[in-house]
Amino acid sequence: MDASAREFLVRLLETPSPSGYEQPIQRLVRDYLSGIADTITADSHGNVIGVKNSAAPLRMLLAGHCDQIGLIVQYIDAEGYISVQPIGGWDPMQLVGSRVTIWTASGPLPGVIARKPIHLLTEEERKVVPKLKDLWIDIGSSDKADAQSVVRIGDCVTFELRFQPLRNNLAAAVAMDDKVGLWVVLEAFRRASAAGPLPCALFVASTVQEEIGLRGAQTSCYGVDPQVAIAVDVTHATDCPTIDKKSEGDISLGKGPVVYRGPNMNPHVVSRLLAAATSHAIPVQLAASGRATPTDANVLQTTRSGVATGLVSVPNRYMHSAVETISLDDADRTADLLAAFVRDLDAGIDWTP
Repeated sequence: MDASAREFLVRLLETPSPSGYEQPIQRLVRDYLSGIADTITADSHGNVIGVKNSAAPLRMLLAGHCDQIGLIVQYIDAEGYISVQPIGGWDPMQLVGSRVTIWTASGPLPGVIARKPIHLLTEEERKVVPKLKDLWIDIGSSDKADAQSVVRIGDCVTFELRFQPLRNNLAAAVAMDDKVGLWVVLEAFRRASAAGPLPCALFVASTVQEEIGLRGAQTSCYGVDPQVAIAVDVTHATDCPTIDKKSEGDISLGKGPVVYRGPNMNPHVVSRLLAAATSHAIPVQLAASGRATPTDANVLQTTRSGVATGLVSVPNRYMHSAVETISLDDADRTADLLAAFVRDLDAGIDWTP
């Protein structure tokens, strides 16, 4: 991964985008695409779509969701402590003791999520996993009026957004799910476009609201009406303690992108992805799903009269936590794989299974 591409990934990761509050990251996406795409559109749902070579008969869509899980301000009590609802799927254990940012109308506001100290917990309370309603955000307010002077009901909240490099070209950050997937589709779009005339009309979508129901992929795919589409997301790396590989598969960081097989994936798309990996010497890992996947691929496949769909994932440790961890090499190879897939297309392909 070259320095400019890495810098762009860091910028994505350090820009807030809880579901329904994706506007800051979509501005970043539009700026990025302005130097690459022929045209850029944004729909009323919030999706941002770039296109290259739009007149070609074969329409190919690359989709990565830009939204992350987050919190939303629900209530401010008399002492100025803030209660929240979840945006997306949270393990409350991840929240205890975390540093957070409330994204207010006047800018980012730091806070901490807390519960009463272990010394003061009863024996029964120590045995119970805390519920979100038992936690609160402390921003240092003196009372409700002080908190309300800076925070409104409905303001969104994220973990503190920070990129942390690790050994062996690994990196940890909040919202690798799915900002690394978004980076992959944007970078694949750039690489495929830079390699010469395209064999298809190439669309790239930064989709919204995946974490609350795959919503943006459904609306953006309907608008594009592609014949073939690939969703890029993260998937669980199983190369850490306590995960059962028999039930979850054998997926490791650093061994390349994950190509999914199963009923949600068109077999011709899968075959062409694997062929592209072989011809370009890109290492890949296989994963299986016997049902519709909980990713944008689910709704891409069933849009309009059906779309030949693939799912390519970046392995991710510790999903939906403050320390989601990926290999930067895996991300780079995933972008190469998608660019190669696009370059190998032609309008005469029959996608019928």
